[in-house]
Amino acid sequence: MTHKTYTSFAAIIFLFVFTAHLLRLIYGWYIEIGGWLVPMWISWVGVLFAGFLSAYGFRLSRQK
Repeated sequence: MTHKTYTSFAAIIFLFVFTAHLLRLIYGWYIEIGGWLVPMWISWVGVLFAGFLSAYGFRLSRQK
């Protein structure tokens, strides 16, 4: 697997994570894990973190 393929693949995965967190915030979906209701602020962190990693991954995959 080449560097470009790896970074593109990782960027796409982070894009999916970003989209899932963003949709949760837009539609107000609730997530419960083992009886614990996951707070919405975690999705804000997820949007920022996954969005940054996705953008950075796509930027790296375009470099030579």
